[in-house]
Amino acid sequence: MNVRDVWGSMCLAGMVVAGGSTVPAAHAQQAPSPAGSQARGDTLLPDVTVDAPRQRQAAGRLPSNRTANRSPRPAPPRPAASSPASAPSVPSFTDSAATPLNGNATPASGSRLGLTSREVPATVEVVGAATLREQGYHTTVDAVKGATGVSAGDAPNDVGYAMRGFQGNQVNVLYNGINVGPTGFTALTMETFNLDRVEFLKGPSSLISGQGAVGGTINFVTKVPHTGPIQNEAFVGFDQRGSFRSGFGSGGSTTIKGLDYRFDISRTREVGFIDDTEFKNVHVSGQLDYRVSDSFKTFVAVEFKDYKARPYEGTPLVPVTYSGANATSGIVSGTKVSAYNLTNLGAVTIDGRTLSTNYNVVDGHKTIKESWVRSGFEWDLSNDVTLRSQIYNYNASRDWYNNEVSAFNAASNLVDRERFFVHHNHNMVGNTTDVTWNGSILGLANRMVASVESSHTDFTRPGAANFPGESVPLVGFDRGTYGLLTTQLQTATIDSIALNLEDRLKLTDTFALVGGLRYNPFSLDRNSIDKNGVVKSGFPYSTSWQPLTGRIGYTWEALPGTTFYSQYATAADISADSIFLLSPTQNLALSDSRSYETGVKQLTWNGRTEWTFSAFDIERNNVYSAQAGQQLNLAGKVKSQGIEIAAAVRPTPESRLWGNVAYVRARYADYDLAGGGSFSGNTPPNIPALIVNGGGSYRFLNPGWWPVELGFSVRHVGDRWSTDANTVKLNAYTTADLFAFVDLPKVPLFATATSTRLAFRVRNVTDKRYAAWSDPFYPDQIFLGAPRTYEVEASFKF
Repeated sequence: MNVRDVWGSMCLAGMVVAGGSTVPAAHAQQAPSPAGSQARGDTLLPDVTVDAPRQRQAAGRLPSNRTANRSPRPAPPRPAASSPASAPSVPSFTDSAATPLNGNATPASGSRLGLTSREVPATVEVVGAATLREQGYHTTVDAVKGATGVSAGDAPNDVGYAMRGFQGNQVNVLYNGINVGPTGFTALTMETFNLDRVEFLKGPSSLISGQGAVGGTINFVTKVPHTGPIQNEAFVGFDQRGSFRSGFGSGGSTTIKGLDYRFDISRTREVGFIDDTEFKNVHVSGQLDYRVSDSFKTFVAVEFKDYKARPYEGTPLVPVTYSGANATSGIVSGTKVSAYNLTNLGAVTIDGRTLSTNYNVVDGHKTIKESWVRSGFEWDLSNDVTLRSQIYNYNASRDWYNNEVSAFNAASNLVDRERFFVHHNHNMVGNTTDVTWNGSILGLANRMVASVESSHTDFTRPGAANFPGESVPLVGFDRGTYGLLTTQLQTATIDSIALNLEDRLKLTDTFALVGGLRYNPFSLDRNSIDKNGVVKSGFPYSTSWQPLTGRIGYTWEALPGTTFYSQYATAADISADSIFLLSPTQNLALSDSRSYETGVKQLTWNGRTEWTFSAFDIERNNVYSAQAGQQLNLAGKVKSQGIEIAAAVRPTPESRLWGNVAYVRARYADYDLAGGGSFSGNTPPNIPALIVNGGGSYRFLNPGWWPVELGFSVRHVGDRWSTDANTVKLNAYTTADLFAFVDLPKVPLFATATSTRLAFRVRNVTDKRYAAWSDPFYPDQIFLGAPRTYEVEASFKF
């Protein structure tokens, strides 16, 4: 870490705290943690001001500032619907009390009907801002791995998520409810400070997020304004590798009646455990909400991200016989024939001399610049009808310039390397408009949402036409530079229209039918030009699709606080990798998926215990699977069955325990190889049968000394396969983290700070070496997980 980085962090966090003395006293009041920011038993205990003993909160009665985030206008005599996932135009104005698993939150990604997590006939999880800080989920990848049954690749390599037996582009990623394209192209590792929450909707969910959502949907939601006194927050953190993080946020009401604001900026430099790897990210987000009247609200939001990385592109698998005494155990196992140079490696391992070796070229880099502009309104036409509309523009410039193949060659005992280059110019404009109607049908309470979504995407991709490379020793080599680059041009234009209809009909006070349909015609126009400027054979071409997807289910509150549910849901997605790269010679039919799910959600023990259970059966047809060298194989079907359990409990006001378990059995069916043989019965890559997360903490509130909270978390990920062939196994691993929070008394240096906390954290305390992820397009290498890391962070609220 250089002096400039340290100075920039301290200026961003420390200066705003010291300079906060100009904030009026009324604006310096500490607000309780939002209900929407508390999930899976990670709910924050009440904040402590250490200048006098503090009275304990009664168990299960945690404070909430959800009402502070709402308009003070009189509530109409109807259930308030939250902003829909596809059009989060204005913050939802729904009050919701905190529960250990956040079952009373109203996630935008669960339904456009404004239902709480408990009222949606599906598995929905919400991880809020307080939990992100409490659990130390610095990046979006960290946050995703804390959810039930979700695994992910570690930064700073490319982002990849897996959920319910599916991975990559079969898991949709939304930003404020908007889908900008395939996950493998658009997902960006970013600091979580600017986020209000992360939402998870499990299983096929095209009804909510469009094509691609087979395993589920992840929605990253930025912080929004609240009505009330101005509240500020800041933090700065470091680790022993030289990483630093800092952020500042502010929000509240302005002197202009009805005008509220929110502004956040974070700055991150994360140093990787692989030599000469890191990523830097600056994230700026802001929003203005204006209540023109009690019935009409409007907003404008802007956002900018600047991401720069020297990425880690994987560690090569090597023969055990070659590594000899340097062979490691417990990371990988199995045998392999190289998919790149076709040599037989036999039994493979990770060589102990390469645990931190960077096989990328010295001038390799990955840069991304993203910008968002969104604006819209919410208009209560009557007590029963609400109209919302949002327009948005998304722009991204992405650049990869790396060595991405590192394949050991058993014939030469060298590592074969090959370069990769691509640049994206990605622009998307769109609009979502919906109408919510609360009424009755034959005397039965009914809520309906009808919406129209439209978007236009322009995508340009100058990709490499040549792939320079060479062979280097496994250790002690010159990393070299990228070398000669010759480019070609690929373009894609996508036009999409979606008509959505959702409805909930309450047959009784405790039994409701919930369903919806989505008709989503979209078209693709593609062209591809070679390095000589000549249009390739089969180009340009156009094609279109008209998928119809939906879900139907019920919720039954059989006992107060106990809800049973079941649903049938469908999804449609591009069967052959990414819509941006489809060629006319590929099968252009959509993949179709269906899911059966049933479960129960319960809040008990006076709100101190909450648990959920779900069982599911998913089938995806017309599947293409990634192979080495950017190739695809027709893989027939993927079948996935499993169960998920999540629970959280507060035995006392000072203590908390939480945990979740997910078991999935995912298998290929009808996967016959063109040259003979079959992969039917094999498990798709990166899909563990078992994932377990758990943790707990205890807060010492003795008024004779500073309040201290001690806690731990544990994560277990089962065995996974690196490719469809199921010959190389990424072995199961278990990691544990320890943390301590110390709340400091008010001091003259930070006179305006109402809450000052020091956090100390040890990640992977046993220093477990493990394989975190594998990219099926590059099957000769795997991504290692991070070793033990020490962190310290200071945070302030004022």
